[in-house]
Amino acid sequence: MKFYIHKLGCPKNDVDADYIAARLISDGHQPVKSAETADSVLVNTCGFIVAAKEESINSILAFGQMKKRGRIKSLYATGCLTQRYGDEMLKEIPELNGTFGHGALDSIADAVGKSSQLKKVVKMETRKLGYLSWKNRFISDNLPYAYLKISDGCDRACTYCAIPGMRGKFRSRPVESIIDEAKFLADNGKREIILVSQEATMYGYESRDKTNILHLLKELEKIEGIKWIRLLYLHPTAVTTDLVEHMADKSNKTLNYYDLPLQHINSDILSNMRRQVDRKTIENLLDKIQETSDDAVIRTTFIVGFPGETKKQFNELAAFVDRQKFDRMGVFPYSKEEDTAAEKFEKQISEKVKTARMDDLMNIQREIAFDNNESLLSIETEVIIDMVPQKSEAVGRTKGDCPEIDQEVFVSGENIKIGDICRVKINSSDGYDLRASLVEII
Repeated sequence: MKFYIHKLGCPKNDVDADYIAARLISDGHQPVKSAETADSVLVNTCGFIVAAKEESINSILAFGQMKKRGRIKSLYATGCLTQRYGDEMLKEIPELNGTFGHGALDSIADAVGKSSQLKKVVKMETRKLGYLSWKNRFISDNLPYAYLKISDGCDRACTYCAIPGMRGKFRSRPVESIIDEAKFLADNGKREIILVSQEATMYGYESRDKTNILHLLKELEKIEGIKWIRLLYLHPTAVTTDLVEHMADKSNKTLNYYDLPLQHINSDILSNMRRQVDRKTIENLLDKIQETSDDAVIRTTFIVGFPGETKKQFNELAAFVDRQKFDRMGVFPYSKEEDTAAEKFEKQISEKVKTARMDDLMNIQREIAFDNNESLLSIETEVIIDMVPQKSEAVGRTKGDCPEIDQEVFVSGENIKIGDICRVKINSSDGYDLRASLVEII
């Protein structure tokens, strides 16, 4: 049976899809790169916010039309949306042969093998999800980086977030399991591993042996072949001085890159979000990072239009962004999600106002980003090469750039290969991206 997995959502979801693919391959099924050549299609859905839900449903409906025309034999859905709404989806979308929640790998393999029609979503209790104990993973690309999931679930209970209802309580993977997978990735040519979770700074907090994220980083740094380790999703209340000092140490493989989703700066809004942090704590953390290292790169995200956000509170956030001058920043309009506390909050903000505030904040950040790039002209820096298109410049990233969300560096030079770590000279900036020439391959 030929199968195609349509990946949607975050990198954590992509890793889940790789586990599903490996499980299907172990039963003799063959992965293909497009739905047009597949017998079965699996849509790995996202259910985080309204836009992601709509994208998931639209994708399923599009593949449903292919099934009606006889171009594929069976259609399945898995992932966050099916964990949450699987039964309703089976009822409302007759083209679906089945829906699966997280971790139902054996059930997915059984259904695909039989092309069976399921009457009810197959779920596992989130507290019993065993797929975090790695057995096998499929690698479908020749990129020099890979995402590596270190935990699942979340205990934070932010009022705007539905993840705990879909992913369950926070669960750390065993260190040995993570190390085994990292070695597998290194053996298959991955030079950068990007650690993903709902929150990296909580890693190991529930373990009896006091394992923590710093211990995990030190173990991963021992793996030959891995050159860069990037840590995503740090909660501002849990970034310790020891972690800051480790990330600042240039002799370590862990990059000095902080993915800190601050979400807001007004203390009242942060309290209503249940972020367990206030403005002073955030400013103290940023000061600590910048005092420890002069080359730390900070990426953050903010939510605008949270229920009750006044113009004054938004202006406070805008002034903070303008003054702080973050290296990387994303902005999202608040999304009203079912079964979250904020869904019932009064003073919901209109979509028009949310969009305007998002645009205002991104306009501030655009000028900051462009000025930052202009300041890099003529300097030399390291990049890792992600792509080498024919008759075109190689495409890479600096240590301060995460794939898919941050900027790229277009590198001219001879004999550059995917996975090379190069020293380059920045020649020009083009908005959010940079152009450079090769100095040497390290």
